[in-house]
Amino acid sequence: VSYVVGLGIEFVVAQWKKEEIQEGFLVSGMLIPMIVPVDCPLWMLAVATAFSVIFAKEVFGGTGMNIFNPALITRAFLFFAYPTKMSGDAVWVSGDSIFGLGKTVDGLTAATPLGVAKVAECPEFSWDMVTGLIPGSIGETSVIAIAIGAVILLWTGVASWKTMLSVFVGGAVMGWIFNTIGPDTGVAQMPWYEHLCLGGFCFGAVFMATDPVTSSRTENGKFVYGFLIGAMAIIIRVLNPGYPEGMMLAILLMNIFAPLIDYVVVQNNISRRAKRAMSNK
Repeated sequence: VSYVVGLGIEFVVAQWKKEEIQEGFLVSGMLIPMIVPVDCPLWMLAVATAFSVIFAKEVFGGTGMNIFNPALITRAFLFFAYPTKMSGDAVWVSGDSIFGLGKTVDGLTAATPLGVAKVAECPEFSWDMVTGLIPGSIGETSVIAIAIGAVILLWTGVASWKTMLSVFVGGAVMGWIFNTIGPDTGVAQMPWYEHLCLGGFCFGAVFMATDPVTSSRTENGKFVYGFLIGAMAIIIRVLNPGYPEGMMLAILLMNIFAPLIDYVVVQNNISRRAKRAMSNK
């Protein structure tokens, strides 16, 4: 559904503008179903994908011109337009062995660990958080699978290690700060390593924050961009009572500030070189 709707719109726009069809949505179309609940109604997915391609991509000029990550705009649209389908205690979970439940049924519903931490207490760390045997969107739960993807992206040079590493550092630092001096809530008292394992943090750091179109493009700016994403994600998780997750909003927020970060970095380089040139005269 993601590919049919998204590519269909791009084909129509390309014909209308008499331009070649770009392959950018081949990536977005794969990421979209990985960051939404598996039981999200397909008509909702179609509407959200159409909104994202039209208003977050084509109106800016198409592939390479958009300032927001199209996949995250799709999730944001669903999150705000149909919140009951995106979060809460109605998240679909596969049966058989998860938590020892569901052995006689095809699936069950359960709150995500972040959702539990938001309203109750800090969940105890479990290796299920690493392997992926926890409730959540299909692409976000397995740290092992995401790590394999990170290795591939870094090995092929598609993603920047500076951005990726900085996201984890920012999240770890802010998680440690809240765990040390934060409010007495379950999500604030979570150890920093649990923050990195739960929700969409790892997936966002590896596949979303490193998007070469919407992220910072200067080498030093990538450190700042990534660090602020990680820190902001934890701040939203802890301090915003309405959202158990914060990675999506953090990345979209920093998409806005990426050009400003690059501008400041470039101006600092120009000023430094100008001073060096003056001192050499």
